[in-house]
Formats: sequence, structure tokens, C-alpha cells
Amino acid sequence: MSKVKDLPIDDRPREKLLLRGPQSLTDAELIAILLRTGTKGKSVIAMAQEIINKENNLAQLASKSFADLIKTSGIGKDKAATLLAVFEISRRILSQTKWFSQKKITSPADVAEIFIPLLRDELKEQFIVVCLSSANKIIRHERISQGNLNSSVVHQREIFRVAIENNSASIILIHNHPSENPEPSNEDITITKKIVEAGKIMDIPIFDHIIIAGNSYTSFVEKRLI
Repeated sequence: MSKVKDLPIDDRPREKLLLRGPQSLTDAELIAILLRTGTKGKSVIAMAQEIINKENNLAQLASKSFADLIKTSGIGKDKAATLLAVFEISRRILSQTKWFSQKKITSPADVAEIFIPLLRDELKEQFIVVCLSSANKIIRHERISQGNLNSSVVHQREIFRVAIENNSASIILIHNHPSENPEPSNEDITITKKIVEAGKIMDIPIFDHIIIAGNSYTSFVEKRLI
């Protein structure tokens, strides 16, 4: 197996990036730059290509946990940590774009359009509060908790702390179902109703509660659950 240094300069991932720009690189070449080195008898490009072939695409690879990554031949703790860091950076960039921050929410579909790419690959439940202005534009979103949605994890005071600190006119609740079943559980419904009642007292209405499950979603408002 040829080593990267034995390839023509134009075919070496780093040199190719500098000469032609990052857009010219294949998915495997981009991953190879992050991995830096291959293993005995296998170049880093060959290793990266095997990883891409196994996962089908970058989105699938980005959904993997640390434990999943280190099961891959040639990927140790350092390489796995590098990949996870880059995938998280990409998610944060997506959530911090100008388009995102100025997006006006007019329907549950608008919320789903933004948050499905951010949450569909998460392996644990994430509970997020989205703060809206009086014009229904997103001011900020913040993760409140991670894990199963239950009363011991989701604290109303944390939800409304975020809302008050950001001068929210209203808020949207979002959480994901890693099971890819978008239907709300009885506990989802019970907790949401308690938060809605607290919002009435605080004069901060709950615009909606959206459950993200894979590429699908459920809106509590559309189902008339709140």
C-alpha cells in the first residue's frame, strides 16, 4: 500500500487542499487529514476510505459515539476525539449561522427544518429551549438537559431562567427521540402541561413542543396536546 508521501504532490490531501481548496477534496481525503496517520500496511487515505465506505456517508459517521469510533481498526482515542470535535464544531456552526438566528418561526415545520439536522443523529435525548422575540424570530437556543425526559432531569426553573435572561416573548420546547418514534409518551405530555401552566404564571407562553425523531417530528400544537 502506497504511503501518502509517495503520492504525487497534487494527490496528497493537505497539498491538494492548499492548491485547489477544501471543496476539491473527497470525503475520504478530508477525513484522512483529520486522522493524520494510517496503520502498518495501510495508508491514512485507504483507512479513511474504508471508514466512509462502511458508514455510507459523513452524516452517518458524524452520528457515531466515541465507543463506536474506537471499535474501528486504526482509530484510537486521539483520532476518535479529533473526529468528534470536528463533528460537534460543524453542528455548532450550523446553529449559529445568520440564517438561523434571524429565522422567523411561523409553523412547526419551520422549527423542524432547523432542528432535525441538529438532533436526528443524537444517541441520547436532548432537551432544548428556543427563545423567541415578539416577532417570533429565534433569539437563542440552549440545551437544558441530556438523558431521558423526566421531571428529575427537566427543571422548570432552568427553562424559564433561559427565557428570562434572553427577554423571550415566548419559547419553544424541543427534544429528540433516538428511537425514531415521534409520538409523545405519557410522561412527555404530563411534563409539557406542567411547563405550559408555569409559563402562564410567568407570562411566557409556550409556542410549541416539538419532538424530533430521525427525519420526522411531532408538534404538540398540531396534535392539540397544549
